[in-house]
Amino acid sequence: MDRVLGDKKAIFIFVFPAFVLFLCIIILPIIFSGYYSLLEWGSVGKGTFVGLRNYIELIVNNGDGFRESVLNSVILAGLSVFVQLPMALAIALILATGVKGEGFFRSTYFIPVIVSTVVIGHLWMKIYNPQYGLLNAFLTNIGLESWKGEWIGSEDTALTAVFVPLIWQYIGYHMLLMYAAIKSIPQDIMEAAKIDGASPLKTALSITIPLIKPIIEVCVVFAVTGSLKTFDLIYVLTGGGPMHATEVPSTLMFNTIFHRNMYGYGSSIAIFIIAECLLFTIVIQRLFRVKGET
Repeated sequence: MDRVLGDKKAIFIFVFPAFVLFLCIIILPIIFSGYYSLLEWGSVGKGTFVGLRNYIELIVNNGDGFRESVLNSVILAGLSVFVQLPMALAIALILATGVKGEGFFRSTYFIPVIVSTVVIGHLWMKIYNPQYGLLNAFLTNIGLESWKGEWIGSEDTALTAVFVPLIWQYIGYHMLLMYAAIKSIPQDIMEAAKIDGASPLKTALSITIPLIKPIIEVCVVFAVTGSLKTFDLIYVLTGGGPMHATEVPSTLMFNTIFHRNMYGYGSSIAIFIIAECLLFTIVIQRLFRVKGET
């Protein structure tokens, strides 16, 4: 192994295919999108160079309600961090204690992660259906018929209704990451805490959570960036409606490019999403950095 790692030719042979793939799938599309964002182009004919006009229209003039779409995505990101991740951490801590049926529950919570988002979207459309949906039927059966509503058809409840399946789908993903990190903690540390009389809650707060801080950081990055660029579930459930109540930059970008044929303008939204995710990732890494760490 040391010989392979010390052989520059071997390193090149193994790394080069992955680099080419990364270049073609990630880097070049970003470069092309950056170029198209400087054009007024409808995908047919030659584009007209307009400089930063698309970005000015988006950010300064709030074209097509862009700021509201960004606010919606930031709200989803905040809910993911402060609702989804604490729930995932709590489940991981409970399962890692060795509860009965640990393997079964671990697999069950992870099932939604591997289910197609389109399938999940249609499933929750049936749950939210105002006529025969499971949610309204449940409220009726428990005597709360006055609470019934058009959950994804109302501007007041649509964004919250979209977030619920987002929690349900990805809570198992973050749980599994945290669970694996907890299981990797040496048992000697846990046994020492138990001998010292530390309660399970004290052990979790003072030992477990600080030791899995790097994984928590990864989960926060994944949750935030995933929410900022979320598309498929929202598009299936609401398409960004009603009245743009669940519009996020990715759905706005899709509609702009493929429905209105404004490739230059839509590409500027794509570049904004990339820059936004990069900025939030850097901020999160800074916040998690230990004081004095370089």
